[in-house]
Amino acid sequence: DDHLGEGGPKVKFQANINAIQLLKELEATGQQASPEQQEVLSHYVGWGGVPEAFDPSKTAWAKEYAELKELLTPEEYEAARASTLNAHYTSPMVIRAIYEAVGSMGFEGGRILEPSMGVGNFFGLLPENMANSQLYGVELDSITGRIAKQLYPEADITVAGFETTNRPGYFDLAVGNVPFGQYQVHDPEYDRLGFSIHNYFASKMLDQVRPGGIVAFVTSRYTLDAKDESVRRYLAERGELLGAI
Repeated sequence: DDHLGEGGPKVKFQANINAIQLLKELEATGQQASPEQQEVLSHYVGWGGVPEAFDPSKTAWAKEYAELKELLTPEEYEAARASTLNAHYTSPMVIRAIYEAVGSMGFEGGRILEPSMGVGNFFGLLPENMANSQLYGVELDSITGRIAKQLYPEADITVAGFETTNRPGYFDLAVGNVPFGQYQVHDPEYDRLGFSIHNYFASKMLDQVRPGGIVAFVTSRYTLDAKDESVRRYLAERGELLGAI
């Protein structure tokens, strides 16, 4: 839905709170969300655009700060606060353009991996001509991943970091908007490379698809513009660049 990501920080905050309250009610009663409830859950946009809610010094946000502290467990709260750095919503326009691109490369459906799925906007905007695909998602943040499970019960969703999952050569398409940052993810198979998180995702996504599979993702310009060419060299040795925008 194109409504996602609209409105100011307070609007986003309230949409997030409504979704979390509903998620907790559903989990307490062991229920699967109805279509109406899924609509409420789908408005969850994460905390990338709302860092104020975690800052006790922001007096204009005192009420929201207290509400969030009360609603989340200490672990959920810490994870949510950490996610303000890179939990950014992907616009439907970008997602549709990526599917259009992989479609023009000949992808018609199959096993699709999204390794940093958020609440699953890439799954929600899957084109009808690819609807026979099997969906696999990974999401580090607990609340976000649990909402994704309510929205896409038919998908195989792992609520943990990408470093905990490994199905080399299994997927036909790996797609998504990867987390960016100048920090590294601890994954024994990739630690020796010393890649920052976005380049780690690119490398691992490439290993997860079968020969002839496609990897399509949003990254920062530093993947292709970096002065150090080691990441580009590594990727070029393992895959063929089909296109970049």
